[in-house]
Amino acid sequence: MKTPTRLGLVLLLAVALGDAALRVSSPSGVMPVAVVPHAATELQACADYRVVREGLLPMPEGVPAAHASSLVAFPETHPLHAQKALAAFWFAGTRESGADVQIASSTFDPARQAWDAPQWVVNRHTVGKDLGIQIRRIGNPVAWADARGRLHLFVVATGLGGWAASRVVHLTEQAPMQFKVVRTLPLTALVPAFNTSTLVRTVPLPLRDGGAVLPLYFEIGIKYGVAVRLSPEGEMQSITRITQRRDVLQPTFVAHSPTHWSAFMRDYSPTEMVAHSETLDAGAHWQDVGNLSLSNPGASIAALRLSSGGLMLAHNPAGRGREVLLLSMSANQPLSWTTRTLIDGVKADEYSYPTLVEVAQGSTLQGLPPDVWLSYTHMRKAIAFKQLRSNCSPRLARSQP
Repeated sequence: MKTPTRLGLVLLLAVALGDAALRVSSPSGVMPVAVVPHAATELQACADYRVVREGLLPMPEGVPAAHASSLVAFPETHPLHAQKALAAFWFAGTRESGADVQIASSTFDPARQAWDAPQWVVNRHTVGKDLGIQIRRIGNPVAWADARGRLHLFVVATGLGGWAASRVVHLTEQAPMQFKVVRTLPLTALVPAFNTSTLVRTVPLPLRDGGAVLPLYFEIGIKYGVAVRLSPEGEMQSITRITQRRDVLQPTFVAHSPTHWSAFMRDYSPTEMVAHSETLDAGAHWQDVGNLSLSNPGASIAALRLSSGGLMLAHNPAGRGREVLLLSMSANQPLSWTTRTLIDGVKADEYSYPTLVEVAQGSTLQGLPPDVWLSYTHMRKAIAFKQLRSNCSPRLARSQP
């Protein structure tokens, strides 16, 4: 279906305004400081992980398609912490962009060592009713736990114009795993009402004050990543463009130090390499620093700063595409990657849109390093997961005070 001329003009105007505004916007107030492992643990960085559990998340009955999962560990202050280790969120329905697509969720029960039955979290009708506007479809969810342990969901939603005219809807937890729409994030800096073509995909970077930096991306005509600073309660505080390139999207953040951060991005150009931008002053200024040595076929990636001090990145390779899922490891600095194959499929297979989080392995008193949980789209029919465990020393890395 062709976009009406009037709508097309509005979207083009939003592109110009949003692009200009994000060039000059910057965080205000106290400099945010990221949560990172203690520098003394850098030499303990472990690149040796084994898969201890894997499988498919339970799907809602009669639903044939699933995509774009997000994981979040339950913090100690969450009411479900004693019973559940983590939660998964994803969108599911008859197909991507289908009118029946909803956000589904499941929690992992350590006592049973199994995922709980899936539940529907939110649909387009609920979002539209709460916002007072028509919503045609919903998509990528991203979950985050604030300073009080309350979960937040950021969900892509669109009216006219498809994904290129999308917005990011903010929901907060009212009761355990029950969410209420708060508002649409005002992401188009000069004209917040437009909020056009901004999407969310990857998990936030945690800050020491309990807030976070939420990665988003702009996608209509040009493509680039942006960073949204969230307060400890989840209120939006600032928005900053993180790259001058116009062919990268879906950034994923890691912190090398409290103020030195990297954004690794999906490459939409013929180069087909993971793009890289960094900030040395906690997001006040960003600069492009070239590509990583890792290929990328225009597919979402996920990066994680490990408690051991190293970095982990899940991605698909150029040349093979989404039929292969790789896991790359690096020491924190300098970046030097070693790669292993997690899944080696055949043409037309799809193992894509990975998410990585660390989840405590037993009690902190046991001194065991956290496990890494990976979720990803499995053939566009389900969400798969792998639980990875370190083969290195069981001594935990300390976090900065």
